[in-house]
This record gives sequence, C-alpha cells and structure tokens, in this order.
Amino acid sequence: MSLLSAVVGLADDALVLGHRLSEWCGKAPFLEEDLAMANTALDLLGRARLLYGHAEKLGGSNEDEYAFLRDAPDFTNLLIYELPASDFATAYARQLLIDVFDELYFDALQGSQDDTLAGIAAKSYKEAVYHVRHSSAWLLRLGDGTDESHARMQQALEDVWGYHLELFENPSADVSLVANGALPDRAVLKAAWSERVRELVERATLTVPAGNWSVAGGRTGVHTEHLGFLLAEMQHLPRTYPGVNW
Repeated sequence: MSLLSAVVGLADDALVLGHRLSEWCGKAPFLEEDLAMANTALDLLGRARLLYGHAEKLGGSNEDEYAFLRDAPDFTNLLIYELPASDFATAYARQLLIDVFDELYFDALQGSQDDTLAGIAAKSYKEAVYHVRHSSAWLLRLGDGTDESHARMQQALEDVWGYHLELFENPSADVSLVANGALPDRAVLKAAWSERVRELVERATLTVPAGNWSVAGGRTGVHTEHLGFLLAEMQHLPRTYPGVNW
C-alpha cells in the first residue's frame, strides 16, 4: 500500500464515522448532548478534509471526488466506522472503542516521517483526548446507571466488540510504511488499548465481551450492506446535480 492509499484510508474512516455521528443531530437525549455529538462529527469531518487534502498533494483526487464520487467498494474505511447506531448505547459503545484507539494511534502518528501527516496527527490527538473523556463518561453513566441502561450498554458492547480487532491489523502492504516510520505499527497498540478499555468497562460495572468473533475487509473495499445506504444519503445532492457550485 502506498502512503497515498494509507492516507485515504484514514480519511475514509473519519468521514464515514463523522457522517454516522451527524445522524444523531436532533435525536440525542438532550440539547447539550446533541451539540456534543455534532461537534465530534465536525472534528472528524475536519480530519477527513485535512487527510483528503494531503492525499491530493500526494497525487490523488480532490476531497469532493473522494467523498461524493466513489461507490462503496472504492471506500477503504474499516468496518466498525460504518455500522449504523440507531441505539444511543450502541453509538457510544462503538465511539469509546474508536476514541481510545484514536488517542493511541494519533499520539504515535505524531512521530511520522511525513511532516504533513505528523501535523494532522497532532491536531487529531488533541481532539481524541477530549473524545475519550466524553465517550467514557457515557459508558460509566449508562453502565453504572439503571438496570435497563446497564443491560443496553452491555449488549451494545457485545454487538460491536468483534469489529474492533480490525483496528489493529496492519495490511501486508503497510509493512514498508511502518518500517520507514511513515505509519505506526497498529499491532503494537493493542495491549495498551485492551488495558485502557478493560479498566473503563470494569469501572462501569460491565463485562468485557469474550471476543470470540471478528470481521475484516474494510481496507480492501469489502464492506457491510450498511455503507451503501450511508453513501446514498451522503452523496445524493452531488450525484443528482454533478458539478454544481454551492
């Protein structure tokens, strides 16, 4: 995998999750949380734009073409990012797993030999620190809340757990990028991530899922059926009115 492909993959992750969070706008439990979820979505959209901009400088397309003019098999986001989350507990179970990973990953990526990527990582790391605080607060609030909120959060963790393993897979084509210092080794982050998540889950009086299943394929364009529906909504206007200036 070239650095261009790796950067686009990171951008796709941020764009797709940002869109998923934006779907909660107007639907969160109360106004402040509505704004919080929207602000996190904007952070992710901003990250995606920076990464797509870097991809263009590396010889790729522009950000609009990446976001609006590709079909599902052309996207390389990991599968956990595209999962729908119609339940609030599911939204934050997924968010916590990703936020903890992001904090570790972008901290490490600040040391990238690619200066632009290191700069994007520095900004993303600062945002991820706050994202972890917020998602972990909801894990604790729901897990150690009522019987119903506890049961829903435990089930949410069970539902998304197997998707997290893909976060720590280094595609074989990434080996040279890791070796030359352009990207951090995802596998190395697994132990720290597991310890941090385990601590938070147990503080919330929840149980870490057994983890006896996993999925893969996102980086190679193999996606769930959910991504196609997401793109149909996200890309509707640019596809209906191609080339229009807003």
